[in-house]
Amino acid sequence: MRTRTNPLFLSALLLLSLLPPALRAGPIPKSNIHKPTADSKVSVAELPADRFKEEVSALYDQIDLKDIGLNRKAFEYAYKGYLYLVHHHLLNRRDVLSICDFSQSSRKKRLYVLDMEQKKVLLNTYVAHGRKSGGEYARSFSNNPKSHKSSLGFYITGQTYYGDHGLSLKIKGIERGFNDKAIRRNIVVHGSRYVGSDFLDWNAFNGRSFGCPALPYEESEQVIETIKNGSCLFIYHPTKKYITKSRILNG
Repeated sequence: MRTRTNPLFLSALLLLSLLPPALRAGPIPKSNIHKPTADSKVSVAELPADRFKEEVSALYDQIDLKDIGLNRKAFEYAYKGYLYLVHHHLLNRRDVLSICDFSQSSRKKRLYVLDMEQKKVLLNTYVAHGRKSGGEYARSFSNNPKSHKSSLGFYITGQTYYGDHGLSLKIKGIERGFNDKAIRRNIVVHGSRYVGSDFLDWNAFNGRSFGCPALPYEESEQVIETIKNGSCLFIYHPTKKYITKSRILNG
């Protein structure tokens, strides 16, 4: 007895044979959905040391960071960590890199918010360090709760909320032993009246926080809105323990 083939089945086979191989293979696996594009930044480990130095130097000069006071070494470490976070897909936003340069006096505008796509400075303002980290200069750092000290290293910005200081921004410390207790310590970006040019008119240096990178109240909302939701924040100081032990800087 001869079996008759269903015409609809033959039509389906013909249509399938005409499809591109990628579509014939079925749905794209979830693991490939966020595969980095061709323009994704490579890790520092994949760059020769001299090429990385050249890239850092070129960016530092292009953005005119020397003219506004950002320490070259602070930028080099910040950029190195930024590339690490991009390479490991830890950032929701690659467009912004923020650097607190705590090697500087608190009288200086030592917070720098950089546009990494347009290669320019978006914002430059004052930022406080923890009250037990030092006076005019920050010299001591801690990850311990109730230390009232700043914590060094790389953070990823989170969501905003309204608290005692108005609009505030949660930040997650991602370096174990250095800043990974930031959420438990309630270390956030917020505005304050004890930071800024008005405060400096009557004081020798800016006020200090319980460890939060507090900003001038009148500028805090703009900064928070610019860096929120998954960008990189780096708090720098040339403390040997951090520079030599950071897994991000030495990974």
